[in-house]
Amino acid sequence: MRGPLGAVIGRYPSSDGTTHLGGIIRHNRKCRDIAFLVIFVAFWIAMIVNSSFAFNRGNPLRLTYGLDYKGNVCGQKHAVQDLRELELRYWLSPNQVYQSGLKDSQFKLVNARSICLLDCPIPSEDSLTWVCDYPEGDIRVSLNDWIDMNYDYFEFLTPEMRNSSLQLQGPCYPVIFPSVNVYWSCQFTAKASNVSLKHWQQMGGVTINENIVIDKSIHKYINSHSAVLKRYMADIGKAWLVLIVCGGILPLFVSVIWLLMIRHFVAAMPWVTVVLFDVLIISVTMFFYLKVGWIGNDAISPIIGEHDPYIHVFVRELTHLRVVTVLMTFIMLVAILTSIAVVRRILMATSVLKVAAKVIGEVRALIIFPIIPYGILAVFYMLWISAALHLFSSGRVVQNNCNSNCCTYDLLEKRVICDQCCGYSIRYTPHIGVAILFHLFGCYWATQFFIACSSTVIAGSVASYYWAHGEASPEIPFLSVFSSMKRLMRYSLGSVALGSLTVSFVESIRFLLESIRRKLKGSSHMPDSWIDKAAYQSSQCFRRCIEWTIKSVNRNAYIMIAITGKSFFRASAIATELIMNNILRIGHVNVIGDVILFLGKLCVSLSSAVFAFLMLDTHNYSSAHNKISSPLLPVVVCWALGYIVATLFFAVVEMSIDTIILSFCQDSEEHGTAHYAPPLLIETLGDQNDMQRLTQGPQ
Repeated sequence: MRGPLGAVIGRYPSSDGTTHLGGIIRHNRKCRDIAFLVIFVAFWIAMIVNSSFAFNRGNPLRLTYGLDYKGNVCGQKHAVQDLRELELRYWLSPNQVYQSGLKDSQFKLVNARSICLLDCPIPSEDSLTWVCDYPEGDIRVSLNDWIDMNYDYFEFLTPEMRNSSLQLQGPCYPVIFPSVNVYWSCQFTAKASNVSLKHWQQMGGVTINENIVIDKSIHKYINSHSAVLKRYMADIGKAWLVLIVCGGILPLFVSVIWLLMIRHFVAAMPWVTVVLFDVLIISVTMFFYLKVGWIGNDAISPIIGEHDPYIHVFVRELTHLRVVTVLMTFIMLVAILTSIAVVRRILMATSVLKVAAKVIGEVRALIIFPIIPYGILAVFYMLWISAALHLFSSGRVVQNNCNSNCCTYDLLEKRVICDQCCGYSIRYTPHIGVAILFHLFGCYWATQFFIACSSTVIAGSVASYYWAHGEASPEIPFLSVFSSMKRLMRYSLGSVALGSLTVSFVESIRFLLESIRRKLKGSSHMPDSWIDKAAYQSSQCFRRCIEWTIKSVNRNAYIMIAITGKSFFRASAIATELIMNNILRIGHVNVIGDVILFLGKLCVSLSSAVFAFLMLDTHNYSSAHNKISSPLLPVVVCWALGYIVATLFFAVVEMSIDTIILSFCQDSEEHGTAHYAPPLLIETLGDQNDMQRLTQGPQ
């Protein structure tokens, strides 16, 4: 029976009439899908240009620290004044803060006069303290002396300056309300100091508004969606060491250990994988419970440094953690029940893994090969994350166009001015949003491309092993992995680029549809009748099925590309026909093997998440300068990086199984029985005719 390739795999007749092993693996190849390789190269050029724009315009400090009234980023070294130690944003006039919090007020907090300080001021217990503007003009005080004086040079002011200060027009402002450091902004607490307020009134100062509004105004600013997104991105920059250790180094070692254990303790590994998966997912869920405060006293706090224990500030990060914790609880229960159901099929998975273990034992270079794509991806991710941080902070600092009427004393002009009170904001243009989306898509496509290249190389190596089985060992190329790499680089990069683009495009469409679905969920456009709801759920299921099918077809297409050198679509058609013709024989075996391998990948990624929680719980990331706003995004990124690293290494087992099974199917269709299959594979797939051939020997 001739398969879809005909007699092209196995023995291949050359022009001189001799027969060679390896067939089309080593013969009759040419470059395929060149147009998509050109598109991929153009994409990389665009990525470089996009990243260059980010590094030129971005400043990651903007993601953490605010702007003062001059447009300087707090904590920035190269500002008009050296602000490298002054990281906290402080609003000088309490009345401006109060006014910005009123519902009908046109005055915005971004236009209130703010400066950068080293720490948040608190009222004195026995006198009135002041916070004065940056020393300029006739104020002969250096910036360091100003800091040492607790920002108070009120005694050096002229009578005119003192009078304007009593009108809350500067250059000095009274410290009436206590303030606390909340994500590098001094948030007022609406509890005025009676002593300070009494001294202020005795000096003839204007009326200061006391209301909860003064608390809520700054809190609303700190808790805005844009501020939370910036803090999440800043967390990635601060936790770079955690990403390297838990997202890169740890999964590398765990994956290699897993492969070595598959090689030597294959019978025990499915059981170990299932048990370890249950332990790790329970551990990760418990860490989330700790961080939201549902267990113990280790909940995240937005307040940095020491503070009054009676002060509580609630932020969106805690809400997000609570949602994820509930979701993780549900996932944990489903995962544990699923793993219990899989236990009954463990023996079948063991048989499949034994086949892969034998291949790894014969082609030993497979164990260390994933280090090559791992190294390439590691360099790519470091550059990509750095560019992403600069891209998210690449807006222009511009002065607001406001109509606010506020007067302040200008130390350089030596008078009160009322026409320059608009503050500064970071303005993001629409093309920056497009650049961010392109950057995110580029990361996903590049990741899929490198994983596809790795899978294709592994498939080519394993196919060389299968079709040379039973013949002289020199027919298996020495270091077949590098021979497969050479074939990929010379002939098939375009096909791999097309396959990875297909997955990336489908995932992008899925993301957009999911975003639309979430928006419709909170609107009146959601289906009401049970027929509409059923149709809606069916469409969601259909979408997921298409997504899974494309990924599965892609993986098998890479195998046929490695074996035959065909174009992507032709290889996909060949692989699909082979699978459909043998679905009853290989379906149950392949599914169980994939389940165990998927649990193994999750074990690696969950171990990355557990250690990320442990590292982020140390003093470096839970207090002081490097404090992160939430462990959520660094942990998720470590989990994703761990899963990608595991995918690279587990592809050795995954692609070995799939390649041998597809080769087995083609071998069976080409010769009637699998001539080249190892006995262990025939026993696993349960082909009685092939078993009889093996036991009786050649006729």
